[in-house]
Amino acid sequence: MPDSINNGHIESYDHSVSNDVEMITDEKWQAIINNDTAYNNQFFYAVKSTGIFCKPSCKSRVPKKENVCIFPNAEQALRANFRPCKRCKPTNENLPDSEWVDVITEYIDKNFTEKLTLESLANICHGSPYHMHRTFKKIKGITPVEYIQQVRVHVAKRYLIQTNKAIGDIAICVGMANVAYFITLFKKKTGQTPAQFRQMIKMEEKNNGNKD
Repeated sequence: MPDSINNGHIESYDHSVSNDVEMITDEKWQAIINNDTAYNNQFFYAVKSTGIFCKPSCKSRVPKKENVCIFPNAEQALRANFRPCKRCKPTNENLPDSEWVDVITEYIDKNFTEKLTLESLANICHGSPYHMHRTFKKIKGITPVEYIQQVRVHVAKRYLIQTNKAIGDIAICVGMANVAYFITLFKKKTGQTPAQFRQMIKMEEKNNGNKD
């Protein structure tokens, strides 16, 4: 789970990409866009924002072109620390459930400010919503939606402690434009409204200051 505030975003990490990466040509980009099976085994593409690599024919959502790396074979993608897609199975093996859930949690940690639904998250992380929901809960003990909420409340607490931002601004910073829902969720998760939580922290700091 993220620990620091960085303008409302978590500092992302870059996957180490080796010299095996090839240039993405227009031909290969069109093959990815069109899920062209004719290009399978000619190259593999990896997505830096998710850490997953795929066959050209993969039916998952088309990534942003600037996030794509091209590899001539699956072994080189694995060597650059990318994981095989759960959907198209570029190594013809299933990605272990625990590793797939790691991919999903990493994506949430870095992109919690975006509008994340079960459907969009499943598409981005290359699986079906039902299977992702079931697998995530089996590994983590909570659903993907509950994890998203947990991350947002965790970061909201840090904003309340470390900044003087208004409650509405904090809600937006953690990806929740509906301020009333943010307040309701925060109270459900912590037992206090954001304002009550901030007041409690200030009282604790004041009391600690008096002791000193």
